Amino acid sequence: MASSPSDVATRDKEQGAGELASAAPELAADTGPAAATDTGPAADAGVVKLAVLERGILRQFEGEAALAELPGAFGRRGARMWIDVCDGGCELKTEVAGLLKLHPLLIEDLAERDQRAKLEPVDEVLHAVIFSLGFDAGEIYERELDFVLGDRFLLTAHSRWWNPFTTRHVRIGAAELLAKGPGHLLWCLADDVIDSYFPILDQLGDEIDELEDKVVGRADRALLERLFDLKRQLIQVRRVTSPEREIFNVLSNREDELISAEDRLYFRDAYDHLIRLTDELDTYRELASATLEAYLSTVNNNLSLIMKRLTGVTVVVAGLGAIAGIFGMSEAQFAMRGDEGPGFWIVVVGSLIVAAIATAVLRLVDWI
Repeated sequence: MASSPSDVATRDKEQGAGELASAAPELAADTGPAAATDTGPAADAGVVKLAVLERGILRQFEGEAALAELPGAFGRRGARMWIDVCDGGCELKTEVAGLLKLHPLLIEDLAERDQRAKLEPVDEVLHAVIFSLGFDAGEIYERELDFVLGDRFLLTAHSRWWNPFTTRHVRIGAAELLAKGPGHLLWCLADDVIDSYFPILDQLGDEIDELEDKVVGRADRALLERLFDLKRQLIQVRRVTSPEREIFNVLSNREDELISAEDRLYFRDAYDHLIRLTDELDTYRELASATLEAYLSTVNNNLSLIMKRLTGVTVVVAGLGAIAGIFGMSEAQFAMRGDEGPGFWIVVVGSLIVAAIATAVLRLVDWI
């Protein structure tokens, strides 16, 4: 049962800006690739949360109460709404989208959740798809986030591994954000997602710096495999951020009744962040490529050094073997009994002296 407007207003004054975040159920943070393996009824049940701002009063609903309140709030022109669908299956998303009277094709996109990053106008709403990124155990993973922006509402659909109620802007108060319009709330959520990209890129950059130091001293197979992993991850980040840059370019420049002139300035700031992100991404990709080239150069240098040393050893050993082959093993037998003349020993000592001189010369030129 939802609280009455007077009770909610009193509670909002007492608890301050964190009301919506504290009222939301605990959701797991976006912590790792294990999220992709979560299956079963609990994962498909889904949770619907509804925040309605009307005459300066923020009311909150969850579950069946949210679904029951949504049609009435949608029919009141003075109400602004944030509808959040967390981990909902096709049936739940279809039900919520039907209450908002969305286009069937848009409902299908929300239910499938297998979209590319895009911004698409459908009837009188905007459908934006962006991706959150996470970094765990040296691997990058991504999660699809769907936003549907209407004249008086914002619908968010996502997995339980991303919690919009804990984002930086929402923590300071959802009522104030909805008061500025659903478009401003969309910027708040998207801005937090974009800002989360930078720590991930910094970690990749730090690892590239470490590999640059290691590649000169020790070029092994594990280092090469990690270099290829980093290049793949950088491409993955670029695949996510490049279309998003175009999305925010459109939101910051195109005149649309759903985005106010003031909010376009905010979206332009997010667009600038993405420009800086892609510039850093290109720099790291070049550094990774340069590190790979340095690795290959180090391997070639090591191979050349080995070949030089083998050549030097061959010169010494082959010379001794050639001289020894003249006399044969039978001469050594006589020499050991003392029956061989001094000529044999002169040749042996001379051969050893020549071998020592060759070894010294080869060491002097750093071949052995």
